[in-house]
Amino acid sequence: MQIFGVDIGGSGIKGAPVDLDRGDLAEERFKVLTPHPATPDAVADGVKDVVDHFGWSGPVGITFPGVVTGGSTIRTAANVDKSWIDTDAGALLGERIGGLPVTVLNDADAAGVAEMQFGAGKDRSGTVILLTFGTGIGSALFIDGELVPNTELGHLELNGHDAEKKASTKAKDDNELTWEHWARRVTKYVAHVEMLFSPELFIIGGGVSRKADKFLPLIEGITAEIVPAQLQNNAGIVGAAMRAANLAQ
Repeated sequence: MQIFGVDIGGSGIKGAPVDLDRGDLAEERFKVLTPHPATPDAVADGVKDVVDHFGWSGPVGITFPGVVTGGSTIRTAANVDKSWIDTDAGALLGERIGGLPVTVLNDADAAGVAEMQFGAGKDRSGTVILLTFGTGIGSALFIDGELVPNTELGHLELNGHDAEKKASTKAKDDNELTWEHWARRVTKYVAHVEMLFSPELFIIGGGVSRKADKFLPLIEGITAEIVPAQLQNNAGIVGAAMRAANLAQ
């Protein structure tokens, strides 16, 4: 079975049909740059470009980098234009892609759902936290496999700062940090999250997960197991498609 997934990020909008039997992309993903400013209309045009690229005509799952309630309504917009707040994203995006059925969920929640079903969290019980490092820091919290949605742990205050402003991949690039320097910031952040939630497992996702060998060995002093996401930066697309398929049944 194939369902389409789209992952809206602070830097790119990417998507592809997903093979839900394998938990992997059925075709090579297509990506467009996130517009700046990332207003609802401008981002909707980007989503349309991605969906139109494949000539897709079925249900579509779409991630959003912020809190999403009721499967449609945007409540926060840290890394896109603030005009998203209170927008009915499901209605807007569905109309823009020709009336196709649309499901919207938080981007890190989508990635976490995919990792728990097909990736590093498969068959894991207890408390599992996925952290995605990119333009910001996303989070997905699972208790015995059940998602606690919209945790947004990237906005925890750490040393007087919003954590993602210091430890995201964007912060690394903007400040030209070495892997060693950045890993120290990530270590402080992960240790803070561990103190609050005491998980058995951390899964590190986002685009930087494909370079896990450069920084994960430098993260020390964490009691929980810490591993890279197996689906890497495709996890959001897969998780979005999974959610759309569940709601289409």
